[in-house]
Amino acid sequence: MSDTLAKIAEIEAEMARTQKNKATAHHLGLLKAHLAKLRRELITPKGGGGGGPGEGFDVAKTGDARIGFVGFPSVGKSTLLSNLAGVYSEVATYEFTTMTTVPGVIRYKGAKIQLLDLPRIIEGAKDGKGRGRQVIAVARTCNLILIVLDVLKPLGHKKIIENELEGFGIRLNSKPPNIGFKKDKGGINLTATCPQSELDAETVKSILSEYKIHNADVTLRSDATTDDLIDVVEGNRVYIPCIYVLNKIDQISIEELDIIYKVPHCVPISAHHRWNFDDLLEKIWDYLKLVRIYTKSKGQLPDYMSPVVLPYSRTTVEDFCMKIHKNLIKEFKYALVWGLSVKHNPQKVGKDHTLEDEDVIQIVKK
Repeated sequence: MSDTLAKIAEIEAEMARTQKNKATAHHLGLLKAHLAKLRRELITPKGGGGGGPGEGFDVAKTGDARIGFVGFPSVGKSTLLSNLAGVYSEVATYEFTTMTTVPGVIRYKGAKIQLLDLPRIIEGAKDGKGRGRQVIAVARTCNLILIVLDVLKPLGHKKIIENELEGFGIRLNSKPPNIGFKKDKGGINLTATCPQSELDAETVKSILSEYKIHNADVTLRSDATTDDLIDVVEGNRVYIPCIYVLNKIDQISIEELDIIYKVPHCVPISAHHRWNFDDLLEKIWDYLKLVRIYTKSKGQLPDYMSPVVLPYSRTTVEDFCMKIHKNLIKEFKYALVWGLSVKHNPQKVGKDHTLEDEDVIQIVKK
């Protein structure tokens, strides 16, 4: 372990010493690829899957979405968690075997949202210290990450946390790079559909050879960086939306507050006074992109109290059936749907029909 850490420190030092220019771009690209490989060893140690997931972090996924909270000690993260859970909590949230990371489940707009405290990500967790690795494994399964910052010293903390999460292959508020990558025969074939400012054939070849890949088709569909290429080759990156929660706004002026409101992905709050929780929840809802589907039995009114909640990427009638019970699709004949996804109400649809938020559905069985 310490051997890998020493190598990482060495490469990081060399990267810091190297001036960035055309002549060194190639060399820096290689260093970055080497660094990515070493970091992967830390997250997934050689020789089996490491020492098991460690007690306390096998948090069962319950509810419709999972939010991870990250923040330095003393920024008010635990106050925020307990106040959110206190105001919007379900009764009996103790369906978990362990309480180390889980403050609870809140209900918002009919969805059950799991709130997880991700402790100690920050103190060098990516160097494999303590239980950092297990916490990271949980962080990678979140649908949204909230970085809680102290409004009086936000920027230093923000950078440190972002670097930690980046080091574990978590990409915040970004989309996967637009790069086609396929291992193939016949050497390295590079196609660029637009001008490239950083990657040329030589750099691409040497980064791939660092991964012992000598035959591949690479298509660059946007102006890509060496980091983008490494992310695609590593193939284990997760892309998670993120909200920066700036706490303790009771300690700043109205003018300063106006400035914060213009920062992208930011929500200013006071956890202690419970100020601006509505705004925070509304933004959480936007970033989670959940779709609520109401169910209806024949001859009954729709049940508006307990929607079936789906992630926006999987909202077909079949996805809806699978969420209720996997046998439902076997008995499925057709569905009647009312709402935005259909032209007339009700409309008879098959299992491939895509549902929209707040549609009403009635399943007709064979």
